Amino acid sequence: MAIEIRKSLRGALAVALVVAIAAPVSGWAKEGGVAPGTAPAESEEASWEWGPSVLFYILPGETSYLQPTLTADRGALHLEARYNYEDRETGSVFVGWNLSFGEELKLGLTPMLGGVFGRTNGIAPALTLTLEWGPLAFWSQCEYVFDLGDSSGSFFYAWSELSVSIVDWLRAGLVLQRTRVFQTNTEVQGGPLLGVSIWKLSTTVYLFAPGQEDQFVAVAVAGSF
Repeated sequence: MAIEIRKSLRGALAVALVVAIAAPVSGWAKEGGVAPGTAPAESEEASWEWGPSVLFYILPGETSYLQPTLTADRGALHLEARYNYEDRETGSVFVGWNLSFGEELKLGLTPMLGGVFGRTNGIAPALTLTLEWGPLAFWSQCEYVFDLGDSSGSFFYAWSELSVSIVDWLRAGLVLQRTRVFQTNTEVQGGPLLGVSIWKLSTTVYLFAPGQEDQFVAVAVAGSF
């Protein structure tokens, strides 16, 4: 019975993933084929905004791997799909709501609820938080996965960045991460980051645990359309 439940959950989440990705495409088609992120002429409807990204982990003594993410926003609605985030060979899909506050000091909150399927199967409440003040920016994403197959496998994931924009196209700062996708000597890994933005694309290099035996590098490429 437990195996059948897990198979049913996996199937349902797979359908949710297709819906999460297909919904923006459907909306785009209804708007007359206007490029994603571009509002059609004389239309009051909000357009879809896409946020594809991929993170490449270069690990010592382990196989390097990619962690892709796709976000889609339309007005306050937020959809998100990830792979290799909660575990290797594991996908996750989320639906959430965008909230924003303030003008000079800008606060953004996106509470989400998602499902995880693959090597790990579970339910994950999540939150993305952004805080901007002039050239300073704080970005944090966290989630708690309730493992439906093994309660001892439930885990709190977090990724946080604090950075300053030196010029419009260059930023530097610090990053902290907590994950169980791979093992290191410390529960939380951190280090410096350096990011460059050109047009609608950005590339950021992260150096975790610098100078330590388990030092590793991650490189992120992200777009906004």
